[in-house]
Amino acid sequence: MPRPANPEVRSRLLSMGRAVVHEHGFNNSGVQEITQAAGVPKGSFYNYFESKESFAADILEEYWQAIELRHGPILSDARVKPLLRIERFFHGLTQEHREHGFVLGCLIGNLSLELASDSDDTRGKLADVIGRWEGALATCLREAQERRELHSEMDPRQLAAIIIEAYEGSVMRAKVERTGKALERFGKVVLPLLLR
Repeated sequence: MPRPANPEVRSRLLSMGRAVVHEHGFNNSGVQEITQAAGVPKGSFYNYFESKESFAADILEEYWQAIELRHGPILSDARVKPLLRIERFFHGLTQEHREHGFVLGCLIGNLSLELASDSDDTRGKLADVIGRWEGALATCLREAQERRELHSEMDPRQLAAIIIEAYEGSVMRAKVERTGKALERFGKVVLPLLLR
């Protein structure tokens, strides 16, 4: 009879494996590297994940939950004007990229480029995470429109999508250049233009 799954081992596989994938890319990270980083036998990987692609979907979920935990409260802080909340949210994300020397990129963007055309599981999770990100931003944008702090012609959900697309492009360029210039332009030029 197989041993029951250990939640602590699964958690370690997710957190350590996510770091491996984020640093080296999904296609350059084998099950061997993931299990070695987590300190578990290679054969145990499939006790916790149906496939490497389902593992990718799970690390995306963990990645987004970590962002929500660290930066989500900024977007829901009713004491701060909604557009300022959005600015602070992206400033926080950018600061994390700066702390890593702009070399990792965003796991959402990275896995979108690597897996969106190959894995239905991962594509579905990417769509879900991006949809939740859009929803959080759209809530702030809608509030800003209601307070007449933002033009009302644009649908908040569409504007949120455009903001995310612009940010992800900036993160990608920052990763290529290994500098924060693209993210600075996003924060100082692009975001203020979109939030007029």
